[in-house]
Amino acid sequence: MSRARLVPVSSAHDVTDPNSWGPAIDEAVNTISRGGLVVLPTDTVYGIGADAFDADAVAALLAAKGRGRQMPPPVLVPDVRTLDGLATDVPDDARRLVEAFWPGGFTIILRAQPSLHWDLGETHGTVALRMPDHPAALALLRRTGPMAVSSANRTGSPAALDAADAREQLGDAVGTYLDGGTAPGGVASTIVDATGERLRVVRAGAITLEALREVAPVLATDGTDGTEDTATAETAETAADGAAADGDGDETAPAADTQQDGAVG
Repeated sequence: MSRARLVPVSSAHDVTDPNSWGPAIDEAVNTISRGGLVVLPTDTVYGIGADAFDADAVAALLAAKGRGRQMPPPVLVPDVRTLDGLATDVPDDARRLVEAFWPGGFTIILRAQPSLHWDLGETHGTVALRMPDHPAALALLRRTGPMAVSSANRTGSPAALDAADAREQLGDAVGTYLDGGTAPGGVASTIVDATGERLRVVRAGAITLEALREVAPVLATDGTDGTEDTATAETAETAADGAAADGDGDETAPAADTQQDGAVG
């Protein structure tokens, strides 16, 4: 039985100082536990998040952005150890990339654990995962567990780089806004699809192809060993239309591309 959803009353809270952000994180945790939406800062752009295991909350997130189920959000996690709880058949090379670039601007598309009771949209059995390199985001994630998080903007508009911009776009659809100042990154995460026979970059971003290849063999988006493909987020999303991470993609997993389009960084 789904919980009753309350009409949200938006509030904004400063999370720039770890010594004083306790009440703000508490409020965000309470919002998530009630099935509400939270805007949070990350190391790339601001994100809009919901409990990844609350189907109604995820649906509300997509509605707030003006997106459909064919564009599922990615999932942010608080720790590398969460990987095996959410994904299965993780290739060794993918694991090496995660260990090298988490936390940070790196999203990995993997096969989702089939036993998970969640509904992120049309993921085709994949999930896009990222661990953000932002103290406030991690503080929240450690309390809530995995969150479905997409960029904090209406679909078709630029991703918000501060809480005020996010609030202007999303309004009272979001219950709690965490204000961490201007997002330090502004560059989307690099998305690698690890669901096929070989790892492939489906969106260029914060981590260069050269850096990836120093850790593991990774193909450019076009499948060659040439220069990194500068595919747009939309193209990547199409490929990842089933990875839950709003910024993930894969050619063998159509869901991965879809998730790319809202990837939080």
